Amino acid sequence: MRDTLMLTGMMAAGAVVVGVSLFAVLSEGPRDPAAASSAESAAAHHEVLRTASVAGLDEAARELDLIRPPRPKQAADFTVSLLDGATIKLKAQRGKPVLMNFWATWCAPCREEMPAMERLYLKHRQRGFVLLAVSVDSDASLVKPFLEKLKLTFPVTLDAKMDLANAYGVRALPASFLIDRNGYVAAVALGPRPWDNRAAHTLVEGMLAQ
Repeated sequence: MRDTLMLTGMMAAGAVVVGVSLFAVLSEGPRDPAAASSAESAAAHHEVLRTASVAGLDEAARELDLIRPPRPKQAADFTVSLLDGATIKLKAQRGKPVLMNFWATWCAPCREEMPAMERLYLKHRQRGFVLLAVSVDSDASLVKPFLEKLKLTFPVTLDAKMDLANAYGVRALPASFLIDRNGYVAAVALGPRPWDNRAAHTLVEGMLAQ
């Protein structure tokens, strides 16, 4: 399997279509005409913003050439140890959008997209955006020097036995999974992406606003 990943990773990959979904509102009790008018105006304004947000997300996903699962799919839960000694559990990230990226130091397309991923992470992490890089390197000693050389600061875990990669059906590198705030796989990217372009930032901002 690792040989297959190595061959595929060195060629790069692409994929199709996509999106992410969202929202709703209520009110109650008797209302006078002025209050009703004000509430209806606010609701209409909210709906305009919601529609614009969804349209923006769809457009961003199309620009990034992401794949949406054919049906809602809960992301497989996991608990992993990070290189810095901390632990991260996926279920504990509910309420936050998560980008999980499978990669390896020997994968040229992975190296190509990682600086952009770092910029995306730095811009949105304070608002709750989570980025987890999962290295499938069999030689763990290669990983830390690689991260230091590129000055990458996002959380990284090692998956040398590919348990997590197999749980997510990873067959090529890089492979990225966008997980929404409710824990569902919202979209998948096969191959590298320009993670710091306008579409990528729009996508993360939209998921943060869900």
